[in-house]
Amino acid sequence: MTFDFHGRRVIVAGGSKGIGRAIVLGFARAGASVSVCARGQASLDALAEEVAGEGLAALHVAPCDIGDKTALETYLQSAMDELGGLDVLVNCASAFGREDNEEGWLSSVEVDLMGTVRAGHTCLPALKETGGTIINIASIAALHASTRTAPYAAIKAAVAHYTGSLAVTMAPHKVRVNGVAPGSIEFPGGVWDQARQNNPELYQRIRGGIPFGRLGTPEEVADVALFLASDMARWITGQTLVVDGGQVLS
Repeated sequence: MTFDFHGRRVIVAGGSKGIGRAIVLGFARAGASVSVCARGQASLDALAEEVAGEGLAALHVAPCDIGDKTALETYLQSAMDELGGLDVLVNCASAFGREDNEEGWLSSVEVDLMGTVRAGHTCLPALKETGGTIINIASIAALHASTRTAPYAAIKAAVAHYTGSLAVTMAPHKVRVNGVAPGSIEFPGGVWDQARQNNPELYQRIRGGIPFGRLGTPEEVADVALFLASDMARWITGQTLVVDGGQVLS
């Protein structure tokens, strides 16, 4: 399956590495005009260079702390101005709050939940004009109790629930809202790459619980995000699709 997003404008909020990076590259390779933000300028510059090296349309990048309301709204408005409008918003940032303490909860609320809510509120006027779509990245952690990452799991569950609520609200405006719930995804420098090196017992236990016998790749999640943003998914809204190789089934 190939996607054609020529003429479409896409913002990826939180996309310099891992799943977000794969989503940025997927849309860029499909012909979209893309803007992406992240906290680190160096990783954004590297991604922009990679896109330019493939001869694709120039990537609009800007550093942004998505947990900062003013900074996020400023970035989103500048990105929409740069792109000349908006067709797709992807909310991909996560603080990955692990510890069941004030810091873990507050970071998850501000980045994962309120970052998603605020981005939607800022971009909805533009998306109503185009009949656009929002893709929220949740997690399979939202589907069951978690002793290792309680804040992350609970807040991702809130993101999935809000996805459905916003979808119903926006349906009269022909704006679709969907989510993706990845399982354990491995990429260089990511959480599971670090676990493989520093906590092999946990890594092997998680991998052994996936029916396909391996962890997923960012590209396998990105493909689903592109599908949900495409016209092939034009009658899908309010859904959060699990992308985990059967991990939640085991």
